[in-house]
Amino acid sequence: MFKAVFAASCLLIAPLGAQAGTLAIFASGEELATEGFNAPHLTRDGWTLEFSRILATFDQVTAWQTEPPFMADGPHIDGAALAFGGPFTVDLANPDTQGRVALASLAAPAGHYNALSWALVPDASGYALLLEGVARKDGQDVAFTLRSADRVVHACGEYLGEARKGIVADGRAADLEITLHLDHLFGRADKAAEDAMNLAALGFDAFAAGGVQDISLAGLHIGHVGEGHCHVAAQ
Repeated sequence: MFKAVFAASCLLIAPLGAQAGTLAIFASGEELATEGFNAPHLTRDGWTLEFSRILATFDQVTAWQTEPPFMADGPHIDGAALAFGGPFTVDLANPDTQGRVALASLAAPAGHYNALSWALVPDASGYALLLEGVARKDGQDVAFTLRSADRVVHACGEYLGEARKGIVADGRAADLEITLHLDHLFGRADKAAEDAMNLAALGFDAFAAGGVQDISLAGLHIGHVGEGHCHVAAQ
């Protein structure tokens, strides 16, 4: 349903103005992807996690200029669209020096791109998200590969972080970031057990047998734009 609404919205957009700058799209799993889950930021059930690979595949990546601002309260974004397409498969455990991996860059009309949409989709191997690494707890080392074949679409509002993003000016480069919050998948031991994130998160105890295991992303709001929220739905 989301895909149909999203496509229709794009088709109704009037042509954008003259190209004035560039807009780049990056993806990040933040420090939990690069540094892992370490004390005091263990998983909700007390595991240390170290990742060797975190492969994620993004498709239908589109930046938007919306007025009024999109509040991530539904699947439909109405505004001027800049389509980056995809799919883009990246390893979030091996980012650049700023902790991000580049997806794509396009010439872009000036303005504030204050909304971002994308779909997390399976790659050629059949998986949209694959996490590989080692978990440790109580002297036990567990090698794991967790993989999800789920297709999940995201409609997100403005990037929230230390600085505003997505503002393209004449001759200037700007960027936006897709952010995957791994603590929404594994929880955090430094947060209360009754915290809403911990109540929804899978933790790692369920995967303590190690090896290759399939996981479901249903009900897990992993995708963000910095700390900004997204409307999430299965595709």
